[in-house]
This record gives sequence, C-alpha cells and structure tokens, in this order.
Amino acid sequence: MAVALRVIPCLDVNEGRVVKGVNFTDLRDAGDPVELAAEYGRQGADELTFLDISASTQGRATTREMVRRCAETVFIPLTVGGGVRHVEDVDALLRAGADKVGINTGAIADPSVISRIADRFGSQVLTLSLDARREAGQPSGFGVTTHGGSRPAGLDALEWCQEAVDRGVGEVLLNSMDADGTTDGFDLEMIEAVRAVVDVPLVASGGAGTARHFVDAARAGADAVLAASVFHYGTLTIGQVKDELRSAGFEVR
Repeated sequence: MAVALRVIPCLDVNEGRVVKGVNFTDLRDAGDPVELAAEYGRQGADELTFLDISASTQGRATTREMVRRCAETVFIPLTVGGGVRHVEDVDALLRAGADKVGINTGAIADPSVISRIADRFGSQVLTLSLDARREAGQPSGFGVTTHGGSRPAGLDALEWCQEAVDRGVGEVLLNSMDADGTTDGFDLEMIEAVRAVVDVPLVASGGAGTARHFVDAARAGADAVLAASVFHYGTLTIGQVKDELRSAGFEVR
C-alpha cells in the first residue's frame, strides 16, 4: 500500500508574525501564526511546519510560547525549527507541543548533536532543515546555506544530506533558496538529486505557484510537499492541491 503524500503549509515566523518574501528577502506580513494554523487545520493540512526564521541569526531559541499556542489550536503533527542547537532545545520544543524538530545551523556547527538528539528521542522526531542553493564550487552543484539562507556553509548539499541521515535524522526538509517565494515551481533537479542519495522521507519546499507544481515535485521524488505564500495569500487551498495530486494518481489523505 502506497504511503499517502503529505501536504504541509509552512509558517515562517519573524517577531511573532508569519512573513513571506522572495529568497528570504523583502519579507511581508502574512498574518497571525495561531490563526493561520487553525485555518490550515480546518482545510485539511496533513502537518504544519513552524520555522522561526530569525532565531539563528539573532542567536536565540525558538519562541516556545507561540509553539505551545499553535499546538493547542491544531491537532495535526507540528514540526518546529529555528535556533535549535542542543538536545535540551529539542526537549523543550517537544514539551511545548512539537511532534518533530527541525535543525539546520546548529547541526552544521556541531554535527554530533544529530546523533545525541536521535539517541535520546529517536530519529522520527528529527528533521534536517536544509536551505540549499546552486553553487558552482560544490561537487554536486548544490551548496548549503545557514542563518535563514544568508550565509554559505561551505558544504555540498548532497554530501551533507547523506552525513545527516547517517548520523540519525529521520527526514529531510529540502528548501531551494533559489526558488523560494518565486512561485515559478520547485527545483526539480535538486529534489531528484537529493532523492537519489537519501532513503528517509523527503519534503520539498520552495517555489510552489500552481497546483501542478506540487505534482511535479511528487514525481521528482518528494514524499511531502510544502508551501507558504500560495496558501497564506489564498492563491491555493489545501483541498485544491490534494485534488490535483489525486487527479495525477497520487495517494493523499
């Protein structure tokens, strides 16, 4: 039996508000995170992803109170990321109501934290949040960025994915920084490249503009499709995306 493809809205939160821009710049307000979480719950989202996009840049932990309020509002799995550096950060977020925790900058700074988190809580709670872009100097042509996409990490995206999975991450959230917010479609070449080297669930993010784009990402190998602006600004509903995926032959909830 095929595993159902997941459709996931993403709440990029900055200073307590959901924001969205293009390539993580020119951010504009998209609403209250708790209100949006409730709306996506009503629309039938399979999960929610909550990313505190300024936590790493500002050197602070994710806003746990907002996580708690979102978790109390919706009854679907919640993945939370931003500013996660230590095992204790994961513990605090799980206690606040997160089901999974995303790690990016903290894991690059200290890759061994992946194993420590996985050993304590299990791989199923840990998602590698990977902000990648095309980078000619890397073997695969794709490089890793940190701090909300603002700094190159000097790592090859495919090699880092493989290492993170070997160390214990249970899922990869792949965000194309080149496609992010453009609504021109997912970076299918990047999705296919990561799919070829990891066997954990792969969440595709960055670039969705039409319902058909989600189908393209699924065909490229994504197990879940994530988007922000098309949902936040009413371009598409969760139902419309699921209808398009069903029409293309994909199993959805």
